[in-house]
Amino acid sequence: MKRRTFITMSSITALWVLTGCGGGSGGDNGMSGGGDNPSDDTPVKKGTLPIPELIKGTERSGVNHYDLNIVEAEHEFFEGVKTNTYAIDSTYLGPTLLLENGEDVSLNFSNRLQEETTMHGHGMHVPGNMDGTAHQPIAVGATWSAQYSVDQNACTNWYHPHYMHKTAPHVYQGLAGMIIIEDDEIKALDLPNRYGIDDIPLVLQDRFFSADKTRLDYSPSTMELRMGYVGNVFIANGAINPTFEAEDKEIRFRVLNGSNSTVYDLGFSNDIVFKQIGGDNSLLESPVSMSRLVLSPGERAEIVVDLTDEKGSSFTLHEYRNDQTFLTINVSNDATEFTAVPSTLAALEPVDASLAVRTRPFTLEMTGGIFTINRREMDMMFINETVPLGDVEIWDVTNKMGMDHNFHIHATHFRVIERNGSAANVRNNEKGYKDVVYLQGNERVKLLVKMTDYTTDASAPYMYHCHFLEHEDNGMMGQFIVV
Repeated sequence: MKRRTFITMSSITALWVLTGCGGGSGGDNGMSGGGDNPSDDTPVKKGTLPIPELIKGTERSGVNHYDLNIVEAEHEFFEGVKTNTYAIDSTYLGPTLLLENGEDVSLNFSNRLQEETTMHGHGMHVPGNMDGTAHQPIAVGATWSAQYSVDQNACTNWYHPHYMHKTAPHVYQGLAGMIIIEDDEIKALDLPNRYGIDDIPLVLQDRFFSADKTRLDYSPSTMELRMGYVGNVFIANGAINPTFEAEDKEIRFRVLNGSNSTVYDLGFSNDIVFKQIGGDNSLLESPVSMSRLVLSPGERAEIVVDLTDEKGSSFTLHEYRNDQTFLTINVSNDATEFTAVPSTLAALEPVDASLAVRTRPFTLEMTGGIFTINRREMDMMFINETVPLGDVEIWDVTNKMGMDHNFHIHATHFRVIERNGSAANVRNNEKGYKDVVYLQGNERVKLLVKMTDYTTDASAPYMYHCHFLEHEDNGMMGQFIVV
């Protein structure tokens, strides 16, 4: 039996005040819902951590082509049960795309679904008409290509739909995949780089299932649309609590919060300290040691955990807000290569807020029962901001609600220069280049922003929005052009 709660807007506001929490706040607070709990007589499919296929484009006339099919599929989350999904050349999720800085690429997405969709390169620095937003729909049976020269430093990005009002259900069905960008600088560093062996992609999500487990149940209530559609089954790379057989050496995890609206508080069950080496769009200048990592939807982090002295041990990657396990790690294999994370990783441009020529305010709030930015809901026919090419700006983002949001900007990568009124509050692991920033209830951040290389017009604007997908689909998004 599905659990549903129908409440008024005033009672939602009261809950924000009383709980002081928002989407992905975790725990059984009476606000979860959606599908039924997995029944005890339907065991999950046991197995090793699935590693998405790593693909390099096929060279044609000097351009590396990635030919990808968006399909309806069936995936086995539970033993002996086929669950209906969407996928990209798979049964759930899509392959990892390996791109090289400086190369010319064409990402060719063929839509084999029975409905339109899009495919956005999240974190990619591309022309507006190659961004894969709602302005570039892929009709049923059609192929759309994102063609550009890769022009950004090494990082871990991802791709997912960005269809108007349907981003959340399309991602929920399984449409997402990683993009790895490499460059000469990162190749020169002594980092784990054997994909699937000591360089491991982790797409973390949570889902509800129908009672018979044949469907992913995307049916959020009004409350869940606002407070977060947090599933009761947590999955890694499309598997429920899989195992990873690790070598006793440094292991690099590329972690993506691919959830719709859950903030993950991640750590290992044995409290081992790990090093974060990169964020959304760049390496950090130096590794940051930590035992817990908080990621909001859409954020990425590259971490390295040293298992050299852990041979024979077994522990889990745990999510502490919701008390869930993503992955069991068995340190069972002898190391065949060794690495040592260097103390210096990258030389990033100095942050200099004095270069900013203007400040743009952005307020995340609710207006008339609709999620808005600057009191306007998303309108594809309206351009909210016009940004001059090459100008350094401060984007001043304030969460005016007592619930979680975050803020994602297309086209560029920013630096977080202030949190809650002070540069001292900027966390060490968010001091690289980013494209998503997390704001808890009533938080405020300032971002140093600069649009480079590409201008665009109203036919192909860029977006900024909350990356809690239910919030994005329900108004909390705006558009800008670069002139």
